[in-house]
Amino acid sequence: MIIVFDIDGVIRNVGGSYRRAIMDTVAHFTQNQYRPSLEDIDQLKGEGIWNNDWEASQELIYRYFMTQGQSREEIALNYEEIVQFFQRRYRGTDPTHWNGYITQEPLLVDQVYFDDLTAHQIPWGFFSGATRGSAEYVLKHRLRLVDPVLVAMEDAPGKPDPTGLLLARQQLTQRHGLDIHTPVLYVGDTVGDLYTVQQAKEQDPQTPWIGIGILPPHVQTNPEQEAAYSAKLMTAGAEAVFNNVGELTPETIRQRVENSSLTL
Repeated sequence: MIIVFDIDGVIRNVGGSYRRAIMDTVAHFTQNQYRPSLEDIDQLKGEGIWNNDWEASQELIYRYFMTQGQSREEIALNYEEIVQFFQRRYRGTDPTHWNGYITQEPLLVDQVYFDDLTAHQIPWGFFSGATRGSAEYVLKHRLRLVDPVLVAMEDAPGKPDPTGLLLARQQLTQRHGLDIHTPVLYVGDTVGDLYTVQQAKEQDPQTPWIGIGILPPHVQTNPEQEAAYSAKLMTAGAEAVFNNVGELTPETIRQRVENSSLTL
């Protein structure tokens, strides 16, 4: 078996970084008439196709102006300007030494967790919609992981297209000398992550694909919101939902694979 992780909301808490940057960007381009809440962003991402936060920001801006009676064709948006503004908030104003929201992201797991997976002979890697620079910042700079398998935004189409997940699986099976149809767990925190697993199943039905949901920290402060978010992940195809990736121990991983094999 192998396990592939999403990064945002799973490895790091992005409620005060990526999502804050979305809020800032939307507010800026709507002349401070609309600042989306975390719930607004969750609702958009619950549609399963807005994994890219630049595109999500643009979509929220479009939707605001449409509520004001404008059509998309009438709304003059420059996507590159949206990206640049977002990046100034997220990465910061210094392109060499980042000083933006990314520097304030709490980690949701530590290096010991991955050492434990390795000790139990469970290969692991990452498939994320984050840019490679952002992903490597947390994996190599913050967690001190050495040469992890990573498929990032630049390497594959955005989720729920499964190309990146298939590529991460290929790299891990080759690196560890495993059969190409070794069971794969993909761990994510959004509906789009789980849709990605479903599409991987369609493209490669011979491989046991197992979707695992993780509740992002910001939904765990409200029991009703937590239950609703968990239900969405399950409906999207999660075989289990956890509050934190640390609960996904080697023993739990093996149990999920065994249970999945019994239902194939």
